[in-house]
Amino acid sequence: MRTPTACARCGRNAVAATTWPDGPICRTCHTRALETFGICAGCARHRMLPGFSTEHKPLCVDCAGIPGNFTCVECGMQGRRWQQRCARCTLTTRLRCLLDDGTGTIRTELIPLFDGLRQMERPASGLNWLGPPYVGQMLRGLATGEIPLTHEGLNTLPHPRAVAYLRDLLMQHHILPPADRQLVFFERWLSHYLTSITNPDHRTTVERFAAWHILRRLRTLAAHGPLGADAQANARARITQAGAFLAMLDINETTLATCTQYHLDLWHSNTAIARLSSHPFLKWAMSTARMPRLAIQAPTVTDSAPAHQQQRITLITQMLIDENVLLRTRVAALLVLLYAQPVSRIIQLTIDDVTGDTDMFLHLGEHPAPVPEPFAALLRRYIATRTNMKTAANPTTRWLFPGRRPGQPMTTNAIRQLLRHAGVPPQSSRIGAIRQLVLDAPAPVVAAMLGYSHSRTSAHAIHAGAPWSRYATSNHDQ
Repeated sequence: MRTPTACARCGRNAVAATTWPDGPICRTCHTRALETFGICAGCARHRMLPGFSTEHKPLCVDCAGIPGNFTCVECGMQGRRWQQRCARCTLTTRLRCLLDDGTGTIRTELIPLFDGLRQMERPASGLNWLGPPYVGQMLRGLATGEIPLTHEGLNTLPHPRAVAYLRDLLMQHHILPPADRQLVFFERWLSHYLTSITNPDHRTTVERFAAWHILRRLRTLAAHGPLGADAQANARARITQAGAFLAMLDINETTLATCTQYHLDLWHSNTAIARLSSHPFLKWAMSTARMPRLAIQAPTVTDSAPAHQQQRITLITQMLIDENVLLRTRVAALLVLLYAQPVSRIIQLTIDDVTGDTDMFLHLGEHPAPVPEPFAALLRRYIATRTNMKTAANPTTRWLFPGRRPGQPMTTNAIRQLLRHAGVPPQSSRIGAIRQLVLDAPAPVVAAMLGYSHSRTSAHAIHAGAPWSRYATSNHDQ
C-alpha cells in the first residue's frame, strides 16, 4: 500500500497519482490538470496545460517538462488516456458497442442518445457513468430490443437510481415521452407497497385513495413543473399512514365503515404530529361515505420562529460580499433573504425568469420584482457560470439551478443543505423576510410581486403588526 503524501498542488495528504517536476500530484489534481486547456505561457500554443511555471502561469507538457505520452492514438488530441485513447474516443467506441442493435449499427431510435453522450463537454464523466456493469447491460438490452424502449419497460428493471438517470437521458433526447421523475418513482413505489397489504379490502381502499386523490394531485402539480422530492415523500407518508390506520382498525376488530370517535381519538393519542399525514385519507374516506363523519383532532402546528431583522441584514451582507461561499449558494440564499422564496419554488426558476440588462427583474409572481445592485451583478455572474452543465445531463438547460440529473433542476434537499452549510436557515429566513416585506409594503402588493396568495401575505402582515393591515379600503374614483 502506497503511503499518503502532501500533494504539491492542493497540499492535502493523499496517495499520489503521479509525480511531476513540481512534486507528488494527488488523483484529483491530476485529473483536473489533464482536463485543462488553453494558451501555454511558454510556447503560446493552444494545448493541454497540466503544468505551471515558477510564476504560476499555465504550461503545456513540453514546456513544463512533464514526462509521459498524453496524445490519443486515434484523434491526435492531448488529454487523459484510456488504453492510449482520449476520453472522447474511448467513450465513442464503448457506446458504439453497447448501442449496437445486433447488425453492427446503432439502433436508430438511440442515435440521439449516442450523439448527446459522446459530445458532452466532459466525456470522462460519461465513462464513469458506464463503469457499473448493469448500466452497460441496460443499454445493450435497449439496443437489441430485449428491454422495451418504453417507460413501462424501464419500470421492470432493478437499480432504480441508475434507471431513473437513464430515463431522464432518454426523455432529454426525445426518445421517450416526458414523464416526471418523482411521479415515476412514486408510481413504482406504490405498486410495491400495495402488494405488501395482505387484507384485500384494505388494499382496494388504499389503491382507490391513491388513484383518486394522491395521484391526481401529483399529476396536476407535475403538469406545471418537475415535482420535488418533498412532494413524493409527502405522498408516500399519506399512503403509508392510510395503511397504518386501517391496520389499527383491524387490531381493534372494527372496520372503516364502523369506525367511531373512540377509534379516531385512539389513533391520534400517540405521535399526533405524525398522524397529520393521515388526515387527507380520513377526509377522503368521510367525503366518499366510506367512514362516518367524525371530528379530526388536528394538533397545532406553528411556523418556525422568524429570523430577526438584524440577523437577516447580517446574512444578506455576508452573502453579497463573501467570496468564500459558493456562488450558487449566495444566489439561492439571497432569493430567500430578499424575496422570501421557499426552496420548493427556487428550484423551479429558470434563467428566463431573469430579464433586463441595465435594469434587472425577477419574475416570481404576477408583477416582476426589481433586482437591485449588487445582487444584480452577482446574479449575472452566476448565470454565466452555472454548474452541472459540462456533462450529458444539462448542456443546454434553462434551469437557474441545474441538477446532476438530465433535464432536472437541483433537488430541494440539495439547496437546503447548501443554505444550512452557509448558516442560512431556509424556513426562519424566509418567514423573517416575508414579515419584514409586509411591514414595508401592503400585503397585496407583496403577494403580486413574490408569487404569494393574498391571504398568506395578509396573515403574515397580521403576525408582523404591519400598519398596512389596518388601512381601510377606499374608493379612489370618488
